[in-house]
Amino acid sequence: MSRTAPATAPAIGSWDVDRDAHCLEDIERAAREVLPADVWDFVSGGSGGEVTLAANRAALRRIALVPRVLRDVAHCDTQTSLFGVPHAMPAAVAPIAYHKLVHPEGELAGARAAKAAGVPFTAGTLSSCTIESITAIGGTVWFQLYWLRDRKKTFELVERAEAAGCAALMPTVDVPWMGRRLRDVRNRFTLPPGVEAANLTWGSVSEAHRAPVSGSAVASHTGSAFNPSLTWSDIEELRRRTTLPIILKGVLAPQDARRAVDVGADGIVVSNHGGRQLDGAVAGVDVLAEVVTEVGGDCRVLLDSGIRSGTDVLRALALGADGVLLGRPVLWGLAAAGERGVGRVLDLLAEELRDALGLAGCDGVRAAREIRTVRREPGPAAPAAG
Repeated sequence: MSRTAPATAPAIGSWDVDRDAHCLEDIERAAREVLPADVWDFVSGGSGGEVTLAANRAALRRIALVPRVLRDVAHCDTQTSLFGVPHAMPAAVAPIAYHKLVHPEGELAGARAAKAAGVPFTAGTLSSCTIESITAIGGTVWFQLYWLRDRKKTFELVERAEAAGCAALMPTVDVPWMGRRLRDVRNRFTLPPGVEAANLTWGSVSEAHRAPVSGSAVASHTGSAFNPSLTWSDIEELRRRTTLPIILKGVLAPQDARRAVDVGADGIVVSNHGGRQLDGAVAGVDVLAEVVTEVGGDCRVLLDSGIRSGTDVLRALALGADGVLLGRPVLWGLAAAGERGVGRVLDLLAEELRDALGLAGCDGVRAAREIRTVRREPGPAAPAAG
């Protein structure tokens, strides 16, 4: 399929992101209206039958909160600290590849919005803007690291992130290769001209731009670039080579969380990659409490995969997380209204979190740890249509 990325922030009739977006689903609908069908599939799809993709939202909805009453919440504060840096709320922008697929400013627009909102922005190995251009925006920037087959180039990326002023490194450990994402396979998805992995400076023309005979060109590119032999010894070497905080992303098993602490990780992200890797993997929120118990406060624990509201953030905090990562909604905002759209996504999350904290009887993030949760049983299956 041949198409180019959107040339400007789209106008959707009389719809205005600041006036008309009241929740993240409103922004999702606006983004779907303006994105090419194959780009929408790339952003929103999961692997296999998308069982895990659906499970992420279903699992979060099953977490019921037991609010407290008669507590002074006149001054309800969402501020927190992550890895020694104060932030406006316990959330960060997740690493997502190729922001320029949905808006010409790409990651730069999102980084500006994150800085204004007072939250970290995670620049990815597959960012469509360079590490250096993203950190030049200011604010807190974390760098997500994919382990490349070329070991020297992997550590060159680490050195660039350090030199550019990134505040933490986030190795992603659940992608020995890209999961089989059937929407992309059926679309024979390729990157359009002008969208590339800007940090992989040894070649701008890649397999990701060449139309495949079958399958996804992006999957072919990552398959040739990523190293499937990554092990704990590589993380130990990374720990020896950097003084930056290391946050391992893609941990689900409690025993892996404990091992992460043992090899020197400062944080972990409990994540199934938004349902885009192993289809059938457990929803992160379903193992979050086990992971928190296993690490025993020895590292920070973040949750991603399916976060769509401030109430979801409160659910994560109540189960012991220190914060969350927000992924697809950032791309929705970027597609719908550029920097303003991402800003609106983050503002809505902060408003909803403040509302959820106060209504649960919490005057701040720390108090959320005292909120009890109850896991609802899944409801009956919907009757078949027809």
